[in-house]
Amino acid sequence: EPALADVGPGGLAVLPLPAGGRMAGACLIGWDTPHDFGPDERALLTASAGLAGQALMRAHAFDAEHELVGMLQRQLLPRRLPKLPGAVAVARYLPSTAGLELGGDWYDVIPLPDHHVALVIGDVQGHSAGAATLMGQMRTALRAYAVEGHPPDVVVSHANRLLTGMETDLFATCVYVDLDMEEGSAWCVRAGHLPPVLRHPDGSTEIAEVEGGPPLGVVTQADFPMSPLRLRPGTLIALTTDGLVETPESDIDEGMDRFAHALAVSAPDHLGLVADALLGNARRNDDVALLLVRYDGMALRPLRESWSVWRLPEAVRHARRFTRRTLRTWGVPDDDIDGVLLIVSELVTNALVHTDGKVRLDLTLIGGRLRVAVADASPRTPVKPTSIGWEATGGRGILLVEAMSATWGTLPVSGGKQVWSEIPVGGG
Repeated sequence: EPALADVGPGGLAVLPLPAGGRMAGACLIGWDTPHDFGPDERALLTASAGLAGQALMRAHAFDAEHELVGMLQRQLLPRRLPKLPGAVAVARYLPSTAGLELGGDWYDVIPLPDHHVALVIGDVQGHSAGAATLMGQMRTALRAYAVEGHPPDVVVSHANRLLTGMETDLFATCVYVDLDMEEGSAWCVRAGHLPPVLRHPDGSTEIAEVEGGPPLGVVTQADFPMSPLRLRPGTLIALTTDGLVETPESDIDEGMDRFAHALAVSAPDHLGLVADALLGNARRNDDVALLLVRYDGMALRPLRESWSVWRLPEAVRHARRFTRRTLRTWGVPDDDIDGVLLIVSELVTNALVHTDGKVRLDLTLIGGRLRVAVADASPRTPVKPTSIGWEATGGRGILLVEAMSATWGTLPVSGGKQVWSEIPVGGG
């Protein structure tokens, strides 16, 4: 090797580095002046090479195991964050470098109907495979309860009862924020976790005064009060775990103050750079999760109207009349209204015939796309028939809705469901 030409002109020791029955590498030691190798020095060099080989193999194994731990941790977290109407979200996760145990920190961004979005960050007690497994279960549970349409306090209460029913001694903390993109308002629920930090458009920061409940998994019948947050366009919401703000040298309040100050001097136009800067001084003997969301406001706000459908013989006719009047007020062309009325008739009829309880019709128009949604108290999803005979007197409603819609589907809504259909109108 040309690079070794000048190594050891006075003497050269080439030492294989054995470890576990294989060679981990080789070590070259050279002397500039003539050198004789005695028996004692040969024995010392050989023994040192054996120790170095074993140390090198352990280092390789440690690196490989640490990479495996990090990969498993990342698989339990969202692979990517969704695009949000009127907001931008960025998240970061740093695993602990102290040992090889998995951490329990997690974050999530959950799109919800009617331009709502749920922001979640949490931390399971301890650093172990059990903590990471429980973290994955809690993240899935919170997402499922949120998508079912429950309000924030019910979502967290359900997750708390789920955790207390598990056979585990671990507990978890979390913050859950339900953000209304249209109104710029939010409801926050805190379960033993750090409160959100808000950076206002003028650069000032505020540690939100949010009422808190106990950590999840401690008290079965705990109360989790909701606290309101008001956001102006340009407001930045920062959620983090204690690994970023707590150190052995200072308490957590001082860490939160430092975090708020770092957020105040940041440039919110580039959230990725802000997140990287906030993590720059993070201690690595604990894992860290960070979620930043900049609320910009929706450039185009939807038009909305709702109608409570009474169980009367002429209920469908009243729903059609309400729909026609609303669409004409919104300026929808008459050519598009007839198809919408057919969908409204089928969805309302289906709800009245096959369910009990309240039925509600919601109309939403945004960007040339009309959404018709009918909510009822039954959780059963309508089934599309696979075949209908010529003599059948029913069963074609869902097929008509599917044929007339650009897309349609169902959503769970707190004990019931919502069947919806989207139709382009006005050339949209």
